[in-house]
Amino acid sequence: MSASEEPRRRSTAAAMVLAWLVPGLGHYYLGRRKTAVAFALIVAVTFLLGLSFQGRLYTVEEGQPLTILATFAVYGAGLLNVVARAISENPGGTILSPTYEYGCAYLLTAGLMNLLLVLDAHDLATGKKR
Repeated sequence: MSASEEPRRRSTAAAMVLAWLVPGLGHYYLGRRKTAVAFALIVAVTFLLGLSFQGRLYTVEEGQPLTILATFAVYGAGLLNVVARAISENPGGTILSPTYEYGCAYLLTAGLMNLLLVLDAHDLATGKKR
């Protein structure tokens, strides 16, 4: 790891919030510039593919307990999810689309990947990971 990739000691809470809001931003804040760009691209492309495949931006539905977990996962993408909901004409996806299930899987994966990046930012900020 080069000197430019060394994480700086910064606020753990700030790193985690930034990492959740914008994929890669927590790592950028901690001085991991190249890693931040890679993570941002991976999560953003995965999320955008999910949208382009007409996947569903889940919301909690009464009588459907699994939608709680799915909603949590999708909201893991932070502002990507918020913006997508604001501009989307069909946040429920298109169930009849042949790519609907793939889209849902991509959206869920993007959110969960970003939540893992939040945990990684925590570990970097606390010094548990170098």
